[in-house]
Amino acid sequence: MVEILTVCTGNICRSPLAELLLRTRLMDLHPTVSSAGTRGLARAPMTPESVSLADQLGVPADIATQHRSRFLTEHMLKSPDLILAMSRNHRRVIAELAPTRLRSTFTVREFARLAADLSDAEIIEAATTAGTDAASRVRAAAALVATRRGIAPPPKSQTDDDVTDPFGHSWQTYVSSANQLVPALDEVERVVRAALA
Repeated sequence: MVEILTVCTGNICRSPLAELLLRTRLMDLHPTVSSAGTRGLARAPMTPESVSLADQLGVPADIATQHRSRFLTEHMLKSPDLILAMSRNHRRVIAELAPTRLRSTFTVREFARLAADLSDAEIIEAATTAGTDAASRVRAAAALVATRRGIAPPPKSQTDDDVTDPFGHSWQTYVSSANQLVPALDEVERVVRAALA
């Protein structure tokens, strides 16, 4: 079974939105998608703005309102096949907790940037070398994306690999944050689907 983990700070805005969107989009593939925060309140709900965004993006509000935040632990990083941080700072925390997981860990926008130049055929070929196990295929695809580090053109600004934290800001900031997140998730979905083709 494929396992994907999304990570942000408080686990009440960006990472749960990413979790719910990926779970909804990939439902037919039956992955386990979860999220966690590097700090923040324990068992807090998603912000109302994030619930509203989730609803607008196709996740029923009753599902989004069930979310409760949790703290990221080293144990949580052992099994995911793909770990998607919302910012470079979150990726750094993950690297400190589990340095052996670097080939499977990206900011979500970094992943999209690196994967953009890979064709479905290249992803399928890399996944095929891993055999028929779904988790192994996704790990192989993630490793292929990781090989683009240092080869793909860097972002114009380092912050281009981050999803803006909307917490405590205006509705427009929430919308802007979602506008950064959603195209990156499009690319994640493409890679996962190609890996499992």
